[in-house]
Amino acid sequence: MGGTLYVVATPIGNLEDITYRAVRTLREVSRIACEDTRHTRRLLDHYGIDRPAVSYHEHNERERTEDLLNWLRGGEDIALVSDAGTPLISDPGYRVVEAAVREGIKVVPLPGPAAFVTALMASGLPTDAFYYGGFLPARSGQRRRTLETLAEIGCVLAFYEAPHRLLEALADMDVVFGKRTVVVSRELTKLHEEFARGTAAELLTVFTGRGVKGEITILIDKAGEVEREIASIRTVFERHVNGGLSRMDAMKATARDCGVSKREVYAELERAE
Repeated sequence: MGGTLYVVATPIGNLEDITYRAVRTLREVSRIACEDTRHTRRLLDHYGIDRPAVSYHEHNERERTEDLLNWLRGGEDIALVSDAGTPLISDPGYRVVEAAVREGIKVVPLPGPAAFVTALMASGLPTDAFYYGGFLPARSGQRRRTLETLAEIGCVLAFYEAPHRLLEALADMDVVFGKRTVVVSRELTKLHEEFARGTAAELLTVFTGRGVKGEITILIDKAGEVEREIASIRTVFERHVNGGLSRMDAMKATARDCGVSKREVYAELERAE
């Protein structure tokens, strides 16, 4: 009989943010697969857990997956953790979980912290629906195109961002989202936890000149009805142009598809340029 793969969420900062069940499981498994054994060892030592830790990260995920599967096939129980938060959420782990499920090995999730959910809880933004996009593209052009494709979605958008790209990301958000409310959360659950709220332009002022450090989550308020209509006009127009229509024919097609006049399409495109 094979072992069990436990997918265990760990604290994103404050070491007290871990469940009793997670601590018990980490004590009972045969091994713990983690991104950085030194990082996870601090958590294990804090709770007096003396279990073997093996590295499992983006650079050795393919090779290490087979090792983990062999141990699981041999009847060992293994815990999979990431450096912080919930494994597989913008962290390694998919490959071994997918392989275990494919082979009929039991996979047990142990829920816990995730930075974007924690940020949503205190953001002050609507939480009835949200879109999680992981890390934004590093290049401005790709990042802006990604944001533009999501601009008309009627829910809050959540992304992770690296500290050294925060200002660039906010500049692109200013172009795409204008006056929409943005929330930047930093160092969640840690000593210097911070929430900054405002438009992207206002937040650019807040963070320019500061040495921004720590894990960052960015939340963007959902589009209103007017914003969705405007975004729809631009998106439909660009789709027709990319499909080979001339500018004039694309405007006519957009007016037809969106149920507005050609004059309204022209006015919106002028505002966007």
